[in-house]
Amino acid sequence: MLDIFLQTLPFFLIIGLGYGAAATGFFTAEATAWLTRFVFYFALSAMLFRFAANLSLAEVFDLRFVLAYLWATAAVYALATMVSFLRGASLEEAAVEAQCAVIGNVGFLGVPMLVLLMGEAAIGPVMLVLAVDLIVFGSLIVILITGARDGRMSVRILGTVGMGLLRNPMIVSIVLGLAWSGLRLPIPGPMNDFLSLLGGAATPGALFAIGASLAGKSAERPVIAGWLAVCKLVLHPSFVALSALILFPVAPYPAAVMIAAAALPVAGNVYILAQHYGVAPQRVSASILISTVAAVVTVSLVIGWVNELY
Repeated sequence: MLDIFLQTLPFFLIIGLGYGAAATGFFTAEATAWLTRFVFYFALSAMLFRFAANLSLAEVFDLRFVLAYLWATAAVYALATMVSFLRGASLEEAAVEAQCAVIGNVGFLGVPMLVLLMGEAAIGPVMLVLAVDLIVFGSLIVILITGARDGRMSVRILGTVGMGLLRNPMIVSIVLGLAWSGLRLPIPGPMNDFLSLLGGAATPGALFAIGASLAGKSAERPVIAGWLAVCKLVLHPSFVALSALILFPVAPYPAAVMIAAAALPVAGNVYILAQHYGVAPQRVSASILISTVAAVVTVSLVIGWVNELY
């Protein structure tokens, strides 16, 4: 277990470096925003495209895998929603809290870290988890919040969801990469070198950006944020393990990757959505901060355990 902790430690040290740079004012909020944009639109997209272009859809898509992840994630989502309603929260607040409970930082933290720690074979399962998070649950929060405000479902809501997916560079890069693979086109040497070089900036850039963004977050309403962190770091991987190992048995290795991905801390894009819609952004901010700090220990424990599955 100590070996796993030492392997994950460098990732969290870069997050800490980013936090320190922003907390001391050396790295401004504007600089963090531009670094995040560079990673999101360029470096991470190059990494995902290159990964996807070297896979086939048959290698990536596994219906049993999707069902296992969907069932477990929906169960935790429903639990977090029920607890929110019992506290008297509105539908909009419940949707945001449920999103915190199940959406991990798979794009910025999971893709680089799990591929390096669990091997390149983790690429397919991680991208499948990322796709389900973005397409299913990324759409669901928009539908719930917009529907609650409009009082009904409309074509406009579906249009908003569709445009959001089309504008997400992670979805676009995965789809284009799989399409490239499907056409059986080799990646030319210069293009492969370009994607490797640009994609290589994704790991340190994303980790530094995570840390820098945490410096501006506060632990407002820590009890609720702590509950959401427990949902994300403990309940979500536990339900995924139950689903992937027992209810919808998945092969050991992809099941291990799925469980590890589910153990990641709350994703930063949940805060972006909460801030955009004006729904409990400080609560989300606190859950990201608490879960990321706690993940230094919990992620190592989960990865250490799942490594014994295969």
